[in-house]
Amino acid sequence: MTDQEEQSLKEAKRKEKRLEEEAEGLAKEQGRKKVYLIREEATEKALKAKKTKRTEKQATKDIEQLARDQTRKKAYFAKEQAIAEAQETRKLKAKKQTSE
Repeated sequence: MTDQEEQSLKEAKRKEKRLEEEAEGLAKEQGRKKVYLIREEATEKALKAKKTKRTEKQATKDIEQLARDQTRKKAYFAKEQAIAEAQETRKLKAKKQTSE
């Protein structure tokens, strides 16, 4: 083999090796991108799940607060009614005593 043929053969091998390395590099990069996208998707799903859970928890708290507020209002109005009835009873008693 002549020098030129050997050099040409070495050059062809180098070129082939470089192409293989480029193909490997591209495959690795695609793999990294795929892993990145999978992680991003998992993160988004987790955030969405947390948001849903937080929303449900807040809705439950809102319902509970509404129930407490309604109970408080009922108790307040019952108390006011009892006071009004007691005042009316005292008025009637006082009227009855003054008429005797």
